[in-house]
Amino acid sequence: MNGDTALILPFIALLAAGAGAGFAGGLFGIGGGFVVVPALMLILPLMGTAPEQLTHVAVGTSLATIIFTSLRSVFSHARRDAVDVSVLKSWAPWVVGGTVLGAWIADIVSSATLALIFGVGVLAFAVHFLSPRIHDRQLAQSMPGGATRAGLAGGLGLLSSLLGIGGGTITTMTMTLCGTSIHRAIGTASGMGAIIAVPASIGFVLIGLDETGLPWGSAGYVNLPAALAVIVTSVLFAPLGVALAHRLSPALLRRVFGIYLIFVGVTMIINS
Repeated sequence: MNGDTALILPFIALLAAGAGAGFAGGLFGIGGGFVVVPALMLILPLMGTAPEQLTHVAVGTSLATIIFTSLRSVFSHARRDAVDVSVLKSWAPWVVGGTVLGAWIADIVSSATLALIFGVGVLAFAVHFLSPRIHDRQLAQSMPGGATRAGLAGGLGLLSSLLGIGGGTITTMTMTLCGTSIHRAIGTASGMGAIIAVPASIGFVLIGLDETGLPWGSAGYVNLPAALAVIVTSVLFAPLGVALAHRLSPALLRRVFGIYLIFVGVTMIINS
């Protein structure tokens, strides 16, 4: 492989990953991390990433891309009146606190451990969307407040920071269990990504500043060229996912989401 090919192939793969992330973000109300992190695990070694830093760079870079994917998706959903702004505002302080804790934990675990956490977490989320007994159940008439909200929102930030995701899965799960329609839950979840990704991205930059074995163009554990390539196509494809989400039935949307999560979870566990 000559030098030009070695540069072009990763760039094309990153653009494709961005397109998939944007489409998935709009369709499922996620920040695209479930697409971007596995893709980066395959692409980053071609850019010179050391194995012991691989998962951290994949997660940190994914979080940076989610800022833009999330904003693009939430604006598209808002035009369809499918975003509960009050939920985003009331959860934000606790979510930010959780992301800070998640970045600190990421700093003390190995790359293989972080990959395993990602895979197991994704499989756990898939159960909710594939089990009729779980996803058809309604536990409350409205979203929780007080200590329950603080715990759920803090946990959301913590897990999302560790997994490099926008928190859409947990937000959607919580809202549907509390009586929100799947389409409104997905629309609101798409806005949670930016609330999570901004502080989490800063955290991954800071904890990776002194690390070696990082690919060219990295600021800590965030690789800027990779993030930019993913962002370019993700913001273009997010509205297509949004449009399809509003055409699918809720039951079909849950099944598609659950099957997708199983595929990603198993792949990451194997690679860990």
